[in-house]
Amino acid sequence: MEEYQITPAALDAYEQAVGRKVAWVYFSNDWFASRAFPLATAQWIRSRNAVPFIRLMLRSSSETYVAEPLYSLEAILRGDFDSDLKAWGQAAKAFGTPVLVEWGTEVNGQWFSWNGRWNGGPTLGPQRFRDTYRHIVQTIKSVGADNLTWVWHVDAYDDPEAEWNRLENYYPGHDVVDWIGVSVYGAQEPAENNTQTFADGMNSVMPRLARLAPDKPVVVAEFAVTAGNPRVNAVQWAEAALSGILSNQWPQLRGFAWWNEAFDTTEMRVQVIPGLKEVFRQKLASPQVLDRPL
Repeated sequence: MEEYQITPAALDAYEQAVGRKVAWVYFSNDWFASRAFPLATAQWIRSRNAVPFIRLMLRSSSETYVAEPLYSLEAILRGDFDSDLKAWGQAAKAFGTPVLVEWGTEVNGQWFSWNGRWNGGPTLGPQRFRDTYRHIVQTIKSVGADNLTWVWHVDAYDDPEAEWNRLENYYPGHDVVDWIGVSVYGAQEPAENNTQTFADGMNSVMPRLARLAPDKPVVVAEFAVTAGNPRVNAVQWAEAALSGILSNQWPQLRGFAWWNEAFDTTEMRVQVIPGLKEVFRQKLASPQVLDRPL
């Protein structure tokens, strides 16, 4: 199943497992499937009293670690897709209620085609990303889509770990960013040699974000760990992560979303991993957790 194929049944399974309603539902709008605003999905999310959180994914496929042949940053900056972006913005405006939206997910990770590696390298890549982010936001805003909250989304770790690829180099400017999103994963595959905790990632990235944009709210747009990795206990990893989130040790943090998915040998679903739903039910019962964005 592709990332845009989210279903009400999947949301039901998560909410029943954790015993709480969600504030937003996060999903991809993959342009290899459709360039249109995902109205039907946004409507059923709204009907559940949640906010659509759309990953605007201008890409030709879900393949990673490859250059983008069609929706390259140069092509976007040239205006090749301005009509599509304006139509998307008009449909988002007509939707009428709040929408969270991001473009350039995890830009400091070379797995996605908008990373600098694929767009001119160390010299040109980060600048092209910044210019493209601004172009997309300004083009969509130009049609009056003022019900959108724009999220700039990075990974907790720069990959490659090089000076030119530091997340700070991709920041497009305070005027086009409303929220900052961050991904903080543990091991994502059973055979992966990764023992990083959630706190490891947060303690690495949050001071950098505070220096970069101290007035912007931060949300953990994605966090999770797989079951079945002998080096990491998924239940303990998640319990420590949720405890850290609720402890207010990162004051800029305002929201979080577990990546509740399974693929290949990876299993991250709360409702499937033994013992995990009990941890979520306990932690999410806290009065600090709200089921609506402020």
